[in-house]
Amino acid sequence: MTYLLALDQGTSSSRSIVFDERGHIVAQAQLELPQIYPQPGWVEHDPREIWRTQLTTARQALAQANLKASDVRALGITNQRETTVLWNRRTGEPVHHAIVWQDRRAEPLCAELRERGLADTIQAKTGLLIDAYFSGTKLRWLLDHVPGARAQAERGELAFGTVDSWLIWQLTQGQVHVTDVSNAARTMLFNVRTNQWDDELLELLQIPRALMPEVRPSSAHFGDTHPELLGSALPIGGVAGDQQSALFGQACFKAGMAKNTYGTGCFMLMHTGQKFQTSTNGLLTTSAAQIGTAPPGAASLSLAGSTPEFAMEGSVFVGGAVVQWLRDGLRAISASNEVQSLAESVPDSGGVMMVPAFTGLGAPYWKPDARGTITGLTRGTTLAHIARAALESIAYQSAALLQAMSRDAVAAGGAPVSELRVDGGACVNDLLMQFQADLLGIPVVRPAVIETTALGAAYLAGLSSGVYRSTDELSDLWRAERRFMPTLGAPRARELMARWEHAVRQASLD
Repeated sequence: MTYLLALDQGTSSSRSIVFDERGHIVAQAQLELPQIYPQPGWVEHDPREIWRTQLTTARQALAQANLKASDVRALGITNQRETTVLWNRRTGEPVHHAIVWQDRRAEPLCAELRERGLADTIQAKTGLLIDAYFSGTKLRWLLDHVPGARAQAERGELAFGTVDSWLIWQLTQGQVHVTDVSNAARTMLFNVRTNQWDDELLELLQIPRALMPEVRPSSAHFGDTHPELLGSALPIGGVAGDQQSALFGQACFKAGMAKNTYGTGCFMLMHTGQKFQTSTNGLLTTSAAQIGTAPPGAASLSLAGSTPEFAMEGSVFVGGAVVQWLRDGLRAISASNEVQSLAESVPDSGGVMMVPAFTGLGAPYWKPDARGTITGLTRGTTLAHIARAALESIAYQSAALLQAMSRDAVAAGGAPVSELRVDGGACVNDLLMQFQADLLGIPVVRPAVIETTALGAAYLAGLSSGVYRSTDELSDLWRAERRFMPTLGAPRARELMARWEHAVRQASLD
């Protein structure tokens, strides 16, 4: 049997999963990652803790599987995106905590860029809206606020990277400074049309080019782990940001295929093939995971000559987090897995609508000032109705996203999305998945392996190391565990969505 090791470095934990060549989980280990909140709106991680927890889980997963590193063909990495690390090339020590994707400290710089009229230029090159979410403005903040950092950067003494780059640097003991195209695409410094760091964007943000990692395809040779770390050298064969990795793990390789990850938030991506398409419905354009081409005589796959591939992306800020709020804020349940039985104890939400805009509303609304509301309350309303409305809010937000994607697809001459593949923790909730299918009017398909983020990284590593010959082979491996078919008539679904849109308007302060 052939094995692949996936490192899944997330916002709240580091995990490692061993897969066999059929994509089945053999062993896994997980450690929590401490969160650091220096002041309101700021979120940091200790890069040394990211590395320590990730290495520890890799060793634990191999031990649990009773495998040595030499039994594993290749290693893949998937990671929280946009989180920004800056470190000293000579010592390997970070110069500051990592600034996490959720961190908002760079918003004043973003406002300045918008005021300078740069939004269209940046979106045309990167596919992104100007936002503190992305890495470029976080990196600029570090250069401006860490004493001596800018001077060191200009002398070539520092290295910038997203979490994948930081892990590869540590795994190779400082031999390799690289990233992949899907992570580079989330920095606001990378031209996704040309697959290169963009000199104009680097200049706009005053970022020295010497800081930047080399960009490789998502499936490529990224170097070898140092033998001391896992017992023997292991090729790093695949890297992708978590959402693009999940799209790959769901075998969404063709234009029009879409997946939704139901986690703390929800992240929906639709593959758009080789077509760069700017959304008119509040979505982002991003690079999909890419498979490289090998130039004659080259030792590793290269971006040169490979065709960029794209995806449309939308984010729901509060997905599964609404269940945590029911548990911790409202104390309606004592454990998250109780929410389905409570919601199922009533036939419907009794007219209650909940808009969980605890941190504003993301795509396709982009209403940062919206606040959470519960409407439609009567004397007959119970906690069960509120629990059902809370679960349904996840499906309503995701339905609004998918409808926006389908409008963009049709406007570009494509077809609307015909099925939605789902993954993430909340996709195990049958009530939620059935309601999602009913609202969308298309099948919602849950795969046999819902750890698709880690699976995508394993598949990318397997492709570059010869375990798999092509994405066709990976499509054949993908298996559905259950298909949720719509049972609601289209007029009733439209009526429900109209009620949801009315509730969203009520949640907005403007």
